[in-house]
Amino acid sequence: MTNNPNISIIVPLFNEAESLPKLTEWIERVMKENGFSYEIIFVNDGSTDNSREVIEQLRVESLKSEETGADKAESSPVHAISFRRNYGKSAALYCGFKAAKGDVVITMDADLQDSPDEIPELYRMITEEGYDLVSGWKQKRYDNALTKNLPSKLFNATARRVTGIQLHDMNCGLKAYRQEVVKNIEVFSEMHRYIPYLAKNAGFTKIGEKVVQHRKREFGTSKFGINRFVNGYLDLMTLWFLNKFGKQPMHFFGLVGSLMFFIGFIAVLVVGGMKWYALAHGIRAMLVGTNPYFHIAILMMILGCMLFLAGFLAELVIRNSPSRNDYLIKEEF
Repeated sequence: MTNNPNISIIVPLFNEAESLPKLTEWIERVMKENGFSYEIIFVNDGSTDNSREVIEQLRVESLKSEETGADKAESSPVHAISFRRNYGKSAALYCGFKAAKGDVVITMDADLQDSPDEIPELYRMITEEGYDLVSGWKQKRYDNALTKNLPSKLFNATARRVTGIQLHDMNCGLKAYRQEVVKNIEVFSEMHRYIPYLAKNAGFTKIGEKVVQHRKREFGTSKFGINRFVNGYLDLMTLWFLNKFGKQPMHFFGLVGSLMFFIGFIAVLVVGGMKWYALAHGIRAMLVGTNPYFHIAILMMILGCMLFLAGFLAELVIRNSPSRNDYLIKEEF
């Protein structure tokens, strides 16, 4: 295997020991049939079963299959990264991206629901059609329609609206990337759901989609609960805010704070003017201090000042951030 393989395949996993041998055999068959040089990077996300031992055995078997006289530790296409505890899929992808050496990087789940037979076409779309990123679309799914399919459709519809990226399945685990993409985006928290949006924000705008086969899970159970959809919406709002105001937080906090203060100030003047008018014309009116509109107006002024101050402090933080002038340069002449 060369130091720079054609394809790096990153497989995050958590307690998927039963499916790993079949998945590895399937990937190796597809790679050899198409003449690709490749590496498989298993990212063991703190599994509590014997996934680590299975990966080690797969690595030993791959070494035995090599017929080169070179250093066999370097000739094996099977590699592993193991976490001490479960950190989540975003952390697994981040470390996998960091370790990947292939010209094209493929991510896929370890549960055999993603088909390695899709890899050659994904590779072709990146290398020949010039896509930066190609996301799979599981058009026909075998998940539960009520607990997964319907929430997924609603989630993806919202994501398309907010991000402007017209993907039917943004969270599909089967994706292909140019190496430059994965080296210039940072996947954090639970943002693996929005990698296409992260790529777009980094300037990689040629994002495509391919209909892929969705297979029924053969072993184990799903690791995702219904709470992922709630967290997904919150993460989407976070990314939208960071993309729009991450470099200029004062543009948000300062604007909203100024508007609230101005509205509150006008309301105070109105309440005071009404009291003055009543006194001038001998009309009985409640005390300003007992008028609920007065307290609402004062509260708006206070909140407006606090939001403005929050924006000012955020600007000070960004001014001292070491990444304040990090820009992705496409080319230089």
